[in-house]
Amino acid sequence: MAAGNVNPFNLSDSEDEAEQRAEDGVHIEKSPSVGTQGPSSNNPFSPPADAEPPALLVSSTRTSPSVEGISVSVAAAAMTVALAETRVSVDVIAAQLIRDHYILTALEFHTELLESGRELPRLRDYFSNPGNFERQTGTPPACKEQGLGPGGPLNRAGSISTLDSLDFARYSDDGNRESDERVAESDTQERNKNYSSHPETQEPIRPLEKRALNFLVNEYLLKNEYKLSAITFSDENDDQDFELWDDVGLNIPKPPDLLQIYRNCGSALPSPRNTVDVAVGVESSELTGNYITQKSDLLQQQQTEVVEELEYQISLLNEEKQSLADYIKKLQSEIQSLRRTVSPPPHDQGSQPNPPSSTPPQPLLDNGQYLDIRGASEPDKPPTESTPPTQTISNPTHTSSQPHAKLKSRGTVVFDQPNRKLSPAFQQALLSFCKMSADSRLGAEVSRIADNEESVMLMLGRCLPHIVPNVLLAKRERMVAHLCQELIPLILCTACLHPEPKERDQLLHILFNLIKRPDDEQRQMILTGCVAFARHVGPTRVEAELLPQCWEQINHKYPERRLLVAEACGALAPYLPKEIRSSLVLSMLQQMLAEDKADMVREAVVKSLAIIMGYIDDPDKYSQGFELMLLSLGDPSERVVSAIHQVFIPAFAAWTTELGNLQTTLIPSLLARIEKLLKQGEHGLDEHKLHMFLSALQSLIPPLFSVVIQNAPFTHRVNLQGDIPPIEVTRFPRPASPLQDIATIVGSRETLSALLILYDYQLEHEGTTGWDSLLWVVNQLLPQLIDIVGRINVASTTCVHEFSRFFWRLCRTFGKIFTNTKVKPQFQEILRLSEENVDALTGNGILTKATVPIYATGVLTCYNQDEDRKLLVGFLEDVMTTLSLSHAPLDSLKASFVELGANPVYHELLLTVLWYGVVHTSALVRCTAARMFELLVKGVNETLVAQRVVPALITLSSDPEISVRISTIPAFGTIMETVTQKELLERVKMQLASFLEDPQYQDQHSLHMEIIKTFGRVGPNAEPRFRDEFVLPHLHKLALGNNIQATESKRIDIATQLFEAYSALSCCFISEELMVNHFLPGLRCLRTDMEQLSPEHEVILSSMIKEGEMKVENRGIGQAEGSVSIAASLVGEDAKTKFLSKMGQLTTSGAMLANVFQRKK
Repeated sequence: MAAGNVNPFNLSDSEDEAEQRAEDGVHIEKSPSVGTQGPSSNNPFSPPADAEPPALLVSSTRTSPSVEGISVSVAAAAMTVALAETRVSVDVIAAQLIRDHYILTALEFHTELLESGRELPRLRDYFSNPGNFERQTGTPPACKEQGLGPGGPLNRAGSISTLDSLDFARYSDDGNRESDERVAESDTQERNKNYSSHPETQEPIRPLEKRALNFLVNEYLLKNEYKLSAITFSDENDDQDFELWDDVGLNIPKPPDLLQIYRNCGSALPSPRNTVDVAVGVESSELTGNYITQKSDLLQQQQTEVVEELEYQISLLNEEKQSLADYIKKLQSEIQSLRRTVSPPPHDQGSQPNPPSSTPPQPLLDNGQYLDIRGASEPDKPPTESTPPTQTISNPTHTSSQPHAKLKSRGTVVFDQPNRKLSPAFQQALLSFCKMSADSRLGAEVSRIADNEESVMLMLGRCLPHIVPNVLLAKRERMVAHLCQELIPLILCTACLHPEPKERDQLLHILFNLIKRPDDEQRQMILTGCVAFARHVGPTRVEAELLPQCWEQINHKYPERRLLVAEACGALAPYLPKEIRSSLVLSMLQQMLAEDKADMVREAVVKSLAIIMGYIDDPDKYSQGFELMLLSLGDPSERVVSAIHQVFIPAFAAWTTELGNLQTTLIPSLLARIEKLLKQGEHGLDEHKLHMFLSALQSLIPPLFSVVIQNAPFTHRVNLQGDIPPIEVTRFPRPASPLQDIATIVGSRETLSALLILYDYQLEHEGTTGWDSLLWVVNQLLPQLIDIVGRINVASTTCVHEFSRFFWRLCRTFGKIFTNTKVKPQFQEILRLSEENVDALTGNGILTKATVPIYATGVLTCYNQDEDRKLLVGFLEDVMTTLSLSHAPLDSLKASFVELGANPVYHELLLTVLWYGVVHTSALVRCTAARMFELLVKGVNETLVAQRVVPALITLSSDPEISVRISTIPAFGTIMETVTQKELLERVKMQLASFLEDPQYQDQHSLHMEIIKTFGRVGPNAEPRFRDEFVLPHLHKLALGNNIQATESKRIDIATQLFEAYSALSCCFISEELMVNHFLPGLRCLRTDMEQLSPEHEVILSSMIKEGEMKVENRGIGQAEGSVSIAASLVGEDAKTKFLSKMGQLTTSGAMLANVFQRKK
């Protein structure tokens, strides 16, 4: 009989025990896992007669009382009873010493065992537990209170008042991990018996016990939502960290929570540790006679415990089920009460409320009217009107003796309904930007306005239990804020029902000043209450009582209070008289937008203005709305600009659509401002303003398309019955907000889908006759836009990108058929790409304008099918060919490559276009292709560079035309600047070396100019090895060769390029060897040329040489200073002034020379 692991309690003081057991005829394998037998009956340390035999302790990770484990324990116990032991084990001795409190003797015994290499787990655990050595004020417990049996080790403190008395050890990893659960159960029962018999012997609580219990109590309070009690409890025990169990000081794992301890206080549950099944076997001859009986008894006991636990769980679940059923019945009764006391809002303006007499009043029920203000933020409950419904309050029967009867006699509350035609979905999305908080308990309470005394009493009964605890704990700031939130329902209810206007005004003043700096949640709660108040009292009292409170806070010093005002103006807009809405409130918001310094306040103002635009119906206010839009678009805050595009412009566009001004006034006004900007910007365009106007136009594309499809000849044929195919996910660009979703504008996705089917059919088969809204887009908007595009600067990357994105969204919104039949033909007519016009390009300057890149990147990239890609490739090839053959500037082609190259999707397409140029028969086209490679290399991955770009450049570098070969040099330089593959760099380096060292290029002035220029551009960013071993030595050679150049014009050109290249390279770290061998000699050669050609340059070169020589002499100091720009240091201010005064006489670009003085930063 053996187990797989070592039993920590099988440690005898000699090997004679094993021999003695063998002599006694007991067959025991010589395994260290065999349990220790109990002592004989005549042993002075033997247990009492009624003591339970010790369990065989198998060292494994399985500790649950399974059938196998019980079998092993009983079998071992039976064996130990049958065996006689003549010697006492060291473990029993250690247990007796600890039990009798011979602590020093036990410590000495522990030390001797350690020295002999036989550590005893009982002693190790006992002396490592600090709880065993705390000062005890009571009488040491007796041995029988320990529950210690023979061979039954105890690793816990001995007092019945310690944490051990709560039976923590059975859940933790500490204590006797292998002890039988029966021992623990009998131990607990005996202690409980002793405690109940002698309560006066209980010891005072120990410090560690107190800390542990404090931890468990705090944990219980937090888990059961007693947060205020937990905060107070934590403050009263500020010397303890309740977030960390280790702070308690006990070296045991954290015990279970109080609820689990309570539920399992009388039962021994298996440990929650991971278990592993271990099996051992015994011979049948070794079993004692009573084994079968004990096994059946233990099984029955275990099953009984499991059944009791399950029955207890069932009883708890039944209680919870009953409580929930009672709660459901209560809620249902409240719902029925509300239905009886509040009549539903009418579906149209002319509907009349149900007479209140039709339902008898129900006493003792909550008759408070629940105003569902959450409808504005729930898309599944769209309102049936574009205005707030008429609110009707039914009045219960009451006698004239009731106080304040005049407040209860209110009839129907009617709100002004503007003459608007917004779709319910659009209005729902617009009102969703009003942040309400009616989903919580407090939010629902704020939304509930009581309308009689019974409702007031019930409301007080609900609210006071949440208020009183906060009053008692209101010494902390967060408690005060929470208390203020709980007071909101009471203030609102009183303000609604109080008969005195002065008192109501004071209460509303308290509401707006309740919290000094309300956060988002608190502001939402106040806004929820304001809306509930407004719906309850009607527009007249809202104007007279709520608006003055907003006006008082408009210039408050705290931005949170001003933010509350801005949000309140939008939330209350549907409940105000329409005259006040379009005058006073609009003026308040306009003032805040122009004067407030806080971004978040202006953002809220913009959103509230959008809600005003959703309810305003005064046409005279259009110009004011347009100015507000322009003012917001120019705001420096991105938050405000984002709000204007997401909320204000869609709402303003919806209003202008109803006025009929979208196509006649709003869009033409923005186009006129863009044209004016282009006229004023001939010497410098204000790109920020252009972006501002163009982004506004882009936000108007969805409303414009909605106007087109809703005013089409086919609108009367729309049929929403039957199966309507869903809209493709990629049919429209992703909207910036729900208000820019065309489905929201037209009412629903089903309506939009039906309109799109008819729209495509009309364009493809029936034409645009009689379709005025679409004809305006085709005949007026597109020609004006194309004309504007032809007038912007093609070199402005920002402008090209902005217009490209605009045309892309326009074409994607209006669809592929519209793009192919209406947009592309107009561009193609303007560009006129055909063979017969190649020679006459001088009269077709449009090819050099921004029209080319915008058409290529904004129109031809809208759709990505094969025919679309072929069309784009053909257009770029034609442009490249036409511009090259006519010797026209390549700016428009470069802008197209830059815009398209930013998207990796088009890299293969652009390489296809360039390969067309590589193999073209004209040298001019091949030169253009070579120069385009320079733009493409920076964005293409290295694999494509190695496979497609470098082979093409190698082909061009061996072209018969020298101009084509020279054109490849900038692209080769860019590769050296951006690529990291060594093999690729070596190929490029060899090609550049052939240009410099081949005798056929010695007299090629243009080639040398291009190489020097390229070295100056890529040298500072190239690989240091390439710069040191290739660039600097060849620059030295070129400078030396320029000294003997006979042609003065060529000499000054080379010298100027060398000066700029050396100025750029002086920013780099240059080793001492290179400084002496190449850099300084090259500068001296260049100074020789400048002495004769440009004395002003010679001043700078002399200072550069002097500083370089000083660095060589003082290399140690130079290394500490790092790489400092040589060109940035001049001898003195006089030389700098002299140089600047004559800068206009230099042939070098002013920008390059200006950089010379800026490099040392």
